[in-house]
Amino acid sequence: MRYNQEFARRISAALKSFPEKFEEKKMFGGIAYLYKGKMTVGIVKDDLMVRVVEAKMPAALQKPHVRPMDFTKRPMKEFVFVSPEGCTTEQVLHYYIELGLEHAKSKLKN
Repeated sequence: MRYNQEFARRISAALKSFPEKFEEKKMFGGIAYLYKGKMTVGIVKDDLMVRVVEAKMPAALQKPHVRPMDFTKRPMKEFVFVSPEGCTTEQVLHYYIELGLEHAKSKLKN
């Protein structure tokens, strides 16, 4: 499965503005960006995939161009897809990266 290479470059560039270190990994037929082994955001075809803490899922799903991640034909817990129209600015892209990073940090053991 192919994924949007230009979008991957945008995400990689945006991640450099964060102090945390991210790892790229091929997943779901696309690419995912992990923080300390935990998935944050990624790309599946042309969509941004974002991990979201459960408490913020209702608000995230109210955002324009956001839908439950239905990669398996069923919604996946704590995952959303954002269509390309929902990530046209770097400010919005950073917002979704921050959501994904928050989720990853919430899953790390203290």
